[in-house]
Amino acid sequence: MSQMLALVILIGILFIGDLVAVRTKAWIPSIFICAVLFLLGYWTFFPQDIVAIAGVPSTVAVMLMYLLITNMGTLLSIQELKNQWKTILIAISGILGIIAILFTVGTLLFGYKTMIVAIPPLVGGVVSSLIMAEGAKEAGLVSLSVFAIVIYVMQGFAGYPITSIMLKKEGKRLLAKYRNGELTVKETTQSNTVVAEKTELKLFKNMPEKYNTDFFKFFRLALVAYLAYLVSTLLEPIVSVNAFVLCLLFGVIASSAGFLEKQVLQKANGFGFAILGLMLFIFDGLKKATPSMMLEIIYPLVGTIVLGVIGMYIFSFIAGKFLKVSTPMAFSISLTALYGFPADYIITNEVIKSLTADEKEREMLTSHMLPPMLVGGFITVTIVSVILAGIFVKLL
Repeated sequence: MSQMLALVILIGILFIGDLVAVRTKAWIPSIFICAVLFLLGYWTFFPQDIVAIAGVPSTVAVMLMYLLITNMGTLLSIQELKNQWKTILIAISGILGIIAILFTVGTLLFGYKTMIVAIPPLVGGVVSSLIMAEGAKEAGLVSLSVFAIVIYVMQGFAGYPITSIMLKKEGKRLLAKYRNGELTVKETTQSNTVVAEKTELKLFKNMPEKYNTDFFKFFRLALVAYLAYLVSTLLEPIVSVNAFVLCLLFGVIASSAGFLEKQVLQKANGFGFAILGLMLFIFDGLKKATPSMMLEIIYPLVGTIVLGVIGMYIFSFIAGKFLKVSTPMAFSISLTALYGFPADYIITNEVIKSLTADEKEREMLTSHMLPPMLVGGFITVTIVSVILAGIFVKLL
């Protein structure tokens, strides 16, 4: 297959996903459609390395992840993280719900080691699933090594549609309050944009704007990502900290200090391409899920995800009641554990666009719904899951 044919096919799939999401008003999320099409492709005529053939090998994808995660850090100031303390507690409670139900009911149904391998990938992303897969392989548990990868690949199939339904409920509730005059736009990065843009680059306030080119924005973003990587390697002998976790933290610090703009990647005109590369990298993981493998582990796979979602709902419902957060929003925050970034960002935006065409209403919904969804994804997938994997892999 030629490079350009591979690229056309893959971008075509992403477009079909968007098309279905727009036509169904986000009831069927684009990521879900793309995942199904990628699976069908790998099971029929796709070369196993189609993503690499198209021009996105793992090295490019990792580079884009560094830039994107650092960029996501700029969305949230340290003050914003303090403001989102309820979100952080709800996200952690959802993870505790997964752990509680899988260690009790799950262990009885599927066995202790299966649950040990399943929990970190279920509440996390590619890093935690790879840690558990390698750990299981070293322990001689070959089928569980495969299980760790496939549960990461498949968990979103439960998370995407349920989140879409929950966010639609929450969005309709917020719109009703806003239209009745009971709700206003929260002050976020979108408020006071003109003032913010003039003051956010405090370290370069005396520099003429004409020198702040796209390449200068990319340079500063890459430098912050590199510093995060450097610190993670320096800390390695003392404590193992994932470089992507530090990218997120360094992005928050750099934007708060005035070294990076908010959403610097968007302003450098690189966000769309970076998302394209990262999406292809995520779907590249589906090549591991062969039909025979899926049949072999379908029972523990479905059972684990269903039990995990039930545990997540119960604990997030209780936490939401205590913290006075609506049940749909609390459950949505917990569900970010099943997919993280960029799915949390994409699904939230899809739902907002489907609910209203009014820009003011969209701004209001974004200010109320996007920050908690992003923070939820950061806490679960980027931070907690990696810590859990580090602990659980030693129990095998």
